[in-house]
Amino acid sequence: MMPQPMFAPPHPRFRSRREFLRQAGQGFGLLALAGLLEQTAEAVIQPMAPRPPHFHPRARAVIWLFMNGGPSQVDTWDHKPELARRDGQELPGFDPTTGFFVNQVGPLMKSPFRFRQHGQSGAWVSEIFPNLARHVDKMAFLYSCWTDSNNHSPALFKINTGMSRMGFPCLGSWVTYGLGTETQNLPAFVVMYDTLGRGLPKGNASNWGAGFLPGIFQGTALKPQGAPIDDLERSPELTDRLQRAQLDLLGRLNRRGLEAAPGEAELEARIETFELAYRMQLAAPEAIDLSREPASVHRLYGLDQPKCAHFGRQCLIARRLVERGVRFVQIYSGGMENQLSWDGHIDIAGNHRGFAEETDLPIAGLLTDLEARGLLESTLVIWGGEFGRLPVSQKSAKPGRDHNPHAFTVWLAGGGVKGGTQYGETDEIGFKAVVDRVSVHDLHATILHLLGMDHKRLTYRYNGRDFRLTDVSGNVIQAILA
Repeated sequence: MMPQPMFAPPHPRFRSRREFLRQAGQGFGLLALAGLLEQTAEAVIQPMAPRPPHFHPRARAVIWLFMNGGPSQVDTWDHKPELARRDGQELPGFDPTTGFFVNQVGPLMKSPFRFRQHGQSGAWVSEIFPNLARHVDKMAFLYSCWTDSNNHSPALFKINTGMSRMGFPCLGSWVTYGLGTETQNLPAFVVMYDTLGRGLPKGNASNWGAGFLPGIFQGTALKPQGAPIDDLERSPELTDRLQRAQLDLLGRLNRRGLEAAPGEAELEARIETFELAYRMQLAAPEAIDLSREPASVHRLYGLDQPKCAHFGRQCLIARRLVERGVRFVQIYSGGMENQLSWDGHIDIAGNHRGFAEETDLPIAGLLTDLEARGLLESTLVIWGGEFGRLPVSQKSAKPGRDHNPHAFTVWLAGGGVKGGTQYGETDEIGFKAVVDRVSVHDLHATILHLLGMDHKRLTYRYNGRDFRLTDVSGNVIQAILA
């Protein structure tokens, strides 16, 4: 017996479904189809075009200052007098597998740094941040963040993509997918990593990858040495007129292929990628040329101080990028391995003081500069890492702290955030988040909300399922919204 077809053949009167829609209902069906196809084609042909948010946004751009390696909450922003009182005591019932080095667990260890209260909000700040301490009334502190991995790579993936394994789109990719960009001459999503030869964060470029989203939404990483973007400069023998002719020819060939196969609309996105690269040859060098800034701005960011000049340059570039319409900028402080980042397993005092000296003045300068230019209220600034550190010591000649997924601190400023807010609490020694706990999904939902997007509606269909950044959870932290 011949197998029966799964679907009945079309009526012989109609050659195709489009023919049916054209004749049925006096053609209104075809009009509806045309509208749907136009919307879909627009999203594919101009994937980076500005798109309306779900509701009125409080921020239009993000600068994420990522303290790579896991800064210690109890040595930076989360003051714990009880930890000082119990210094040197054992922590009853402590699970040595909480951290990463199970055989090096020591007793409770007080912070080596002094804390003082600052601003009208009275926020406690470690002595290692003397410049940022002046800005606490702009910040909303989330003291009760937690994650679900004590290892760098999965924790980095979690804080960046919402999932603790690779292959998923990062926050910057979701934002540019949802909103597009206000500039057509620069990348929508830019990443800057360590410029002192200390390497990329663990997980490398997967931290700013687009996952299953179209590749155009992945982050563009600026190289720390040499030309910041590969092939940005035109070859000496290639004139502008000749390059323009090449791009026009390539565009005609691609459009010819598009006419032959209308379903391959991604060809138009490829054409736009080539055109963006061409436009960037003029726009990108100007955007990252810091010689155009006055000496006073250089000093504001610490460019005259060798200890922090490298991070100061990145912060100043970030301001210049968002000023020109770039949607999302992420800057990594620190490289890959332990003491080359905020990963203070050994000598927490030396490690954190050193990285604070690199970042404190530049970040304070960034906040001052954004506010002076009227950009802070439309730019969301985020500070944090992938997890926190344990209140117990990690045994060594100069003791450090091991990883702690149960508690870490993130602060946000600008972009619709209520300055001077202190949200959530850890326990009395800073070990675990216990009051108003903030998951990574909660943090992501709040960031998207500030940008005018409902995290439940920002979805992408992949492998038969509608995925979203916050998976199946996440709540907006209303208490920190202005």
